[in-house]
Amino acid sequence: MANSRLQTEDAEAGAAVVLLSGGLDSATVLAVAKEQGFRCHCLSFDYGQRHRFELTAAAKVAEHLGAAEHVVMSLDLRAFGGSALTADIAVPKDRTERAIGEGIPVTYVPARNLIFLSIAMGLAEVRGAGVIFIGVNAVDYSGYPDCRPEFIESFARTANLATKVGVDALGAGRLGLRIEAPLVKLTKAEIIRLGAGLGVDFAETHSCYDPGLGGEACGRCDSCALRRAGFIQASVPDPTRYAGG
Repeated sequence: MANSRLQTEDAEAGAAVVLLSGGLDSATVLAVAKEQGFRCHCLSFDYGQRHRFELTAAAKVAEHLGAAEHVVMSLDLRAFGGSALTADIAVPKDRTERAIGEGIPVTYVPARNLIFLSIAMGLAEVRGAGVIFIGVNAVDYSGYPDCRPEFIESFARTANLATKVGVDALGAGRLGLRIEAPLVKLTKAEIIRLGAGLGVDFAETHSCYDPGLGGEACGRCDSCALRRAGFIQASVPDPTRYAGG
């Protein structure tokens, strides 16, 4: 009954699925989707990540920005590891901006965005959503191959070949599922300014790959470095709780 009610409401309001990690990028993407008038179904993953504090952040962001629902799916990617986020591999610290931008780092989680988008595609079909929003970024993307525009474009084509809604739409000469990545060409500073202008409370977000026991950011991993530099360049106060004050 609950799913039927959501589908009826979404048919009237225009629904979207938003991949929400709890970081500042995904929070900004949710705000963008809301600003565009979408009824937003947020999807987060408990995938065995060492920075599970991001799930608490995601819940706060979803509530603050008025999401229609927030689904958290358990999917333990520690089963095959291969990443500093899902295995006993040290998270890189104190790297220069140049080093961060070179190669694919060990914090890359194999196939993560491919998996997440595939599951989001299923939720979109069930909720009657024609759009999936994702906060990938190819400017400050730290070498992740699944954050590139080419990947998003390719996945969108696949989604419309692999789903009933996509096949039906293409058969009728209509546009099927869309994948929106509004931040893909923005710098971290531009993302922060955009989010701030749309009412994102960045104090609710979490970016650190290796947080302390209380959730405080380490201030030294690649994600912390990009986040800290972004706030400085955006001239926006950084509300992050970093270790050591």
